[in-house]
Amino acid sequence: MIPWAVLSSIVILLALLISGRVKPAIAFVTLAGIFLLLGFVDTTTLLTQYTNPALATLLLLLLVSLALERSPLLDWLSRHLLKGHPRLATARLMGSTAVLSAFLNNTAVVAAFLGAISRQQRIAPSRLLIPLSYASILGGITTLVGTSTNLVVNSFNLSASGSELGMFQFSLVGVPVALITLCVLMWRANALPHHRLEDTKEKLSYFLAADLEADSPMIGKTIEENGLRSLDGLYLLEIERQGRLISPVAPGEQLLANDTLVFTGEVGKVQALQRFPGLQLFGHQADNLLATNLVEVVISHESELSGKTLQDVDFRSMFSAGVVGIRRGEKRLEGQLGKIPLRVGDCLLLAVSADFRQHRNLDRNFHLLSGSFTRPPLSTKESLFTVGGFSAVIGLATANVLPLFHGLLILMGGLLLLKVLSLAELRRRFPFELWLIIGSALAIAQALENSGAAGLLASGMQYLFSGYGIYAAFIGCYLLTLVLTETVTNNAAAALAFPVAWSTANAFGADPLPFVMAVAYGASACFFIPFGYQTHLMVYSPGRYRITDFLRIGLPVSTVYSAAVLIITPWVFPF
Repeated sequence: MIPWAVLSSIVILLALLISGRVKPAIAFVTLAGIFLLLGFVDTTTLLTQYTNPALATLLLLLLVSLALERSPLLDWLSRHLLKGHPRLATARLMGSTAVLSAFLNNTAVVAAFLGAISRQQRIAPSRLLIPLSYASILGGITTLVGTSTNLVVNSFNLSASGSELGMFQFSLVGVPVALITLCVLMWRANALPHHRLEDTKEKLSYFLAADLEADSPMIGKTIEENGLRSLDGLYLLEIERQGRLISPVAPGEQLLANDTLVFTGEVGKVQALQRFPGLQLFGHQADNLLATNLVEVVISHESELSGKTLQDVDFRSMFSAGVVGIRRGEKRLEGQLGKIPLRVGDCLLLAVSADFRQHRNLDRNFHLLSGSFTRPPLSTKESLFTVGGFSAVIGLATANVLPLFHGLLILMGGLLLLKVLSLAELRRRFPFELWLIIGSALAIAQALENSGAAGLLASGMQYLFSGYGIYAAFIGCYLLTLVLTETVTNNAAAALAFPVAWSTANAFGADPLPFVMAVAYGASACFFIPFGYQTHLMVYSPGRYRITDFLRIGLPVSTVYSAAVLIITPWVFPF
């Protein structure tokens, strides 16, 4: 009964992750705590998982990446890649993104190119941003440090086998798979929507909520009398009145006190609302709010705003800025905008004060799309030290001269001594949730082994695939991981799929390495929907995409990617 109860708890964990009602860190830590209380894992073993050397290497790499992402190299590339013929520019963008993502955090690479792509006028951003996100994934699968998923799998492999994966062990399969898939992506890029700034839908993408104060002179007058029908670039979409929506709004509709007017329109036209007395935009006086600079940002995957509404947070105090508008892809936002939970990838139009750039929590919460605020880049000396030091660390680790953890630790010390990074920045950007998820997942995997659930799982997999052979079992493990990564986060997918793959390999008496690689490549195969991968969410709203855009491109890309992985992996890593 105990093994079945443990497996049932894993199913419940998966259901909670898919529902999105519980954050992954909370779900994994809670289950690890329950297993500790039930005696499936002891205290020493639990704490050991949180200090796993491969996990510590992952955390160090992410912290060092904070300096790497400020190198002028990324800014220089973002200015020069998009020159020339659009097809050639797209190819250069994808190729450069893939190469950079093999060694840098792919979120940082996408963030560096995101603003430049959104601001340029030559090529529609919607033709470039999905290829940018997909290329960052394809580059990440080629090296150990290319994506956090590979390092997560390395953590599990070290815990299970006692040995770590090599720096370029992933390249043997990853490079040919990436090249093949990039060709398909280049071919399918023509099927992406062609949203230009002059498109009507482009103009009607932001949503603004304006409350009518009780003493406003607009009260008692009709829409026509108040001049709300002839706004340049703005459109009155609906009126929220005492819990009900009035839409469409007739010209003769009279305004009442405490009405909420919902507008949709262009970024540059919101100043038109300044001339209407008694309007409050998201709780702030419209005339004061719109007199300041407008900055367009995307909510990052690290943001503390995710899951909260504008009414939940004191936004102006946190960032010295007020929210003017919200945009979520091409989706029509419904209901009271101030009560809609914000999501990673949402675009916010901010009216910022002079103190906005002084806030230290900006880089954690936002990716900049437009406006005057930019993070201070590294100086030439700092950049040379950071990039050169990181290259040396990778080279020494590849040659087995210096372990990756040792090299990153020394580099981190140098970055702190030169004040390229500060302790305050490390505390602010420490990937605490990822550390909790992976440490807890390692403990859960150990509990599966100790409780006998892993043995039961292995027997079940052997029974399921006994009539089809080991290759069918290998395909089954890959497809399981692919389904998981499309429904939960990629790191959580790797954490859940690894014990299954390892048990399956042992059940067939096969070398676990090809199954380990299947989990690594499968956990990065997130091409169908934008909500399972952080870089997809980053480009979702700036590209004005619909979910069908990801499906249209993702289906052929995922099919070719999966076929290449399933054919090449067993050839390079025999069973």
